[in-house]
Amino acid sequence: MSDALSDDGSDINQDDSQEDVIMTPAELIAKLEEAWLNEKFSPELLENKSEVVECVMEQLTHMEDNLQRVKKGDAKASVHRMEIDRIRFMLSSYLRSRLQKIEKFFPHVLEREKSRGEGDPSLLSPEEFAFAKEYYANTETYLKAVALKRMPPNLQTVDMLKAVPEPCLDSFVFLRVKERQDNILVEPETDDQREYVVDLEEGSQHLMRYRTIAPLVSSGAVQLI
Repeated sequence: MSDALSDDGSDINQDDSQEDVIMTPAELIAKLEEAWLNEKFSPELLENKSEVVECVMEQLTHMEDNLQRVKKGDAKASVHRMEIDRIRFMLSSYLRSRLQKIEKFFPHVLEREKSRGEGDPSLLSPEEFAFAKEYYANTETYLKAVALKRMPPNLQTVDMLKAVPEPCLDSFVFLRVKERQDNILVEPETDDQREYVVDLEEGSQHLMRYRTIAPLVSSGAVQLI
């Protein structure tokens, strides 16, 4: 289906690490699919990919315009329409997964965003940040109106960071290795086991604790599947 994307012959410019990277439409959609799968299977909220989202939305607009110029009855029209629907599904699912995690872990998400160092990539897009803050404020208002104001004075406050569970980074995930990784330290699963190291061969697939490979997901060395 990737050739259906490249029929317009356009390239997509994306800013990555302060350098201009030229990507073909097929490469752009591959980036979206990677971000979608990682977000879908990761227990925590990952770094936002707003540049990819914006570029994909522009590409969808170009594809819709191209589709309007296709003659009725042309077999290409149905192929292009299926590809557009497929991309829209991935984009919607990606954004929906992120919003669900923001709602589920909102105080921890805001705390991570607040404590990130200068120059570190942003966890939230501006729109997601505004949504998270509003969700936090609305939750506090609701709790006060429904329950807290009826409690004794010493119980009328709640620590959201303690009240809302954190993401379970010790859950297990399936992954595919994109770049060989040597000497990955694996923590013991039981008290009678010891730490050990493994080498991850390119193209191999594994079931591992997310905490162990979280940095590799962020760097793009592995892909969650």
